[in-house]
Amino acid sequence: MDKALQTMINNMPEKTGKNLEQWIEILNKQNFEKHAMAVKFLKTEHGVSHGFANTIVTLSKEKDAPSVDLVANQYTGKEQLKPIYTALIAAVEKFGEDVVITPKKGSVSLIRKIQFALIKPATKTRIDLGLKLPDVQVQGRLENSGPFGTMCTHRIQLHTVADINAEVIDWLLLAYQRSV
Repeated sequence: MDKALQTMINNMPEKTGKNLEQWIEILNKQNFEKHAMAVKFLKTEHGVSHGFANTIVTLSKEKDAPSVDLVANQYTGKEQLKPIYTALIAAVEKFGEDVVITPKKGSVSLIRKIQFALIKPATKTRIDLGLKLPDVQVQGRLENSGPFGTMCTHRIQLHTVADINAEVIDWLLLAYQRSV
């Protein structure tokens, strides 16, 4: 299982008051039709933060929830990109303890108070790092959001670990700092 996801699952009882299995039991009793409805329920009825609520709902939909490795599934057939993902996560974890790393089926959301970035293996040779930087002009490595639509305002294409340079970290840090 991805280290960040496992850490989130391990921290769940302390941060939310219940472990993953307990949350899945609660959700199964509700029988929500849509992902967003279940997330809203956990946030409003149980005071769970968005990052934890989204992770709980995502994992509740998997048959073997605790053993599902969403990140590993994203990089199946794209294993050469996994070190880029690992390096991005290592950089983000240095920003602060308030970063919530939320793996999903096709991407990983990085959340503080709000989502500030998204890591997506876009092709077999490229990761797209989506950033939420409203009012920042396209410049340097920073491109228009591309496939992210309104989720992120910009993206940076990464092909190798060496592509994660000071400029990329600075943009990622700025998105983190603005996500309060």
